[in-house]
Amino acid sequence: MKIYVDAQATREGNGTQEAPYRLINEAAQVAVAGDEILVFPGTYREYVNPVHGGTNDARITYRSVEPLKAVITGGEAVKNWQPYQGNVWVTRINNGLFGSYNPYTTYVMGDWYFGPVNKHTGAVYMNDRQFYETTSVAECLAAEVYGRSWERKNSVYKWYTEQDEATDETVIYANFQGKDPNHEDVEINVRREVFMPQATGVNNITVSGFTVNKAATTWAPPASYQDGMIGPHWSKGWIIEDCDISHSRCAGISLGKYEDPVNNQYFTYKHVKSPTQMERDAVCRGQYHGWLKENIGHHIIRRCNIHHCEQDGIVGRQGGVFSLIEDNHIHDINNMQELAGAEIAGIKMHAAIDVIIRRNHINDCTMGIWTDWEAQGTRITQNLLDHNYAPKGTAQRIVGAMQSQDIFVEVGHGPTLIDNNLLLSKASLRLATEGVACVHNLMLGSITSIGANTDFFVDGKNQPRFTPYHIQHRTEVAGFMTILHGDDRFYNNIFVQNWPVEATDHETLVDREPEDTEQVGTNGFDDYPTYDEWYAQFERLDGTIAKENDMNDLMSAHFGHLPVWAAGNMYFNGAKAWKKETDNFVNTSDKVTVELVENDDQVTLKTNLYDLLGDYAEGIITTDTLGEAFEPEQRYEAPNGDDIIFNQDYFGNHRGVSTLPGPFVSGEDAQAALWESRRG
Repeated sequence: MKIYVDAQATREGNGTQEAPYRLINEAAQVAVAGDEILVFPGTYREYVNPVHGGTNDARITYRSVEPLKAVITGGEAVKNWQPYQGNVWVTRINNGLFGSYNPYTTYVMGDWYFGPVNKHTGAVYMNDRQFYETTSVAECLAAEVYGRSWERKNSVYKWYTEQDEATDETVIYANFQGKDPNHEDVEINVRREVFMPQATGVNNITVSGFTVNKAATTWAPPASYQDGMIGPHWSKGWIIEDCDISHSRCAGISLGKYEDPVNNQYFTYKHVKSPTQMERDAVCRGQYHGWLKENIGHHIIRRCNIHHCEQDGIVGRQGGVFSLIEDNHIHDINNMQELAGAEIAGIKMHAAIDVIIRRNHINDCTMGIWTDWEAQGTRITQNLLDHNYAPKGTAQRIVGAMQSQDIFVEVGHGPTLIDNNLLLSKASLRLATEGVACVHNLMLGSITSIGANTDFFVDGKNQPRFTPYHIQHRTEVAGFMTILHGDDRFYNNIFVQNWPVEATDHETLVDREPEDTEQVGTNGFDDYPTYDEWYAQFERLDGTIAKENDMNDLMSAHFGHLPVWAAGNMYFNGAKAWKKETDNFVNTSDKVTVELVENDDQVTLKTNLYDLLGDYAEGIITTDTLGEAFEPEQRYEAPNGDDIIFNQDYFGNHRGVSTLPGPFVSGEDAQAALWESRRG
């Protein structure tokens, strides 16, 4: 059945074409499997709470009749501003508007939030520009540039809020820099979420072609309920496609966790257990709450423009398993730099089991992609990542803010596959993990955290961070283990030292930890063994039965670094190779230049790199080449168990029987448009 919604309808309707509903949520209360909700252009200031799900064969589809012309927003227009002083105006909002959730008394805070707890979940916007919150009227009046912002010119737009308890009103002051807010498009966000079921298990819903914006979302930590402007809330089989998603106070799309009262914000309010332990608890308790392949995940997020959210573009813990994230443009995430914590990225996924992240353009984010814990069967492929670092001249990052890089894989056991990507930021990879394979990538930045940042040192004692691994292609936990480091593979990549190795007091420290390297290449693994060196420790027992004393004899081998493999890589501009790599190409004489060119809606690559490759060629890499990740004993294979043959490049072009290293079949292909913006 088709159900119609039109914000311009002149009277209350019944959902027919002749008498449409005026609110999407009215349709959401009656829609059942197989129904299609057709939403006409207009602004829908409401919270949509679907109560019924579809089936595998009969989805419920919410569709904007004209792409991006139906706007679902958590914001409300404010037109009663009064002059206060200078460029500052004031408005008073009766608290009855907010119901049980007032964003102007609710702070951004929670587990793994490290920023100052003085930012509200509320926000002020003028012409889709979010203002910066201050802690006093005086600061609002002063309107000083915020040096940590990645968009400093906009940081002079300020706001401040306080409560008038005598009148039960929220009072908001805002500095409009000389503009009259009553003649501009000024909004404040009011609703916590925009399109998310309150109940869990509302499956098989499609949301297509909407503009979704301005929600007063709360911080989304991994062991707690993960808020988001739009998301499935611990369900299965959602499709979010062709949407423009922006201006969430915290997360844009949440594929994450339900609220478990036992461990929800446990550290913030109870303190007595390590938040890392609560992560382990969340994994195990998730099984009790239905975290199985049959019940959860399998979502698709595709062709969306996700931007100007201040925590994440996409966040997820456990709820995003077996999902596909493809063809999205994710950009300008956490650019205001008001919030800080361990959950900020363009995409931040815990337990990205068999998740495929492909053909996305991720740029100008504090961090590009962050797969944290259990990146088992995760594949990050054919993505363009660039400018994921602070602009030149940015002040030292806020205390508690994370370092910047294109991809961060943290405390997982693999197999995690990173192939055919362009990693063009100052740090390409952070590998505080093991079991990663990098194949056919172009990297202009360094690899950091090799052998580091996985355990905690407390009172001089090492506290290993034991993390889970899973039954292959399932969610059930197979075991827990600390990170030994290594078990990494590098085949057919191109490394270019695009930025010089600079002094430790250089301004790029706003993006990095002081101990991080700017040296590009695989030389950070120089102390790691080859497979033969590693296995030699066990050879004396080959074919024999181990005895009790062998446990002690082999303890250093069992807890030492795992081996590394590298072959077919190319190194330019001083990029350095792993000293044990024998099959590679190192050019120390020519200067490679790489420039990303933005022209209208296209992004292309300008480089002389392919003039310098000559006839160097390597064989085709396959699943058999890569072997299996050590701890889960799982191969680098497709989610259905099929082998992967790396015979397609960034564009999907065929490589043939031999291939150039890097993400392109040829220099000619490298000149094609890397990304084309889609406009509705």
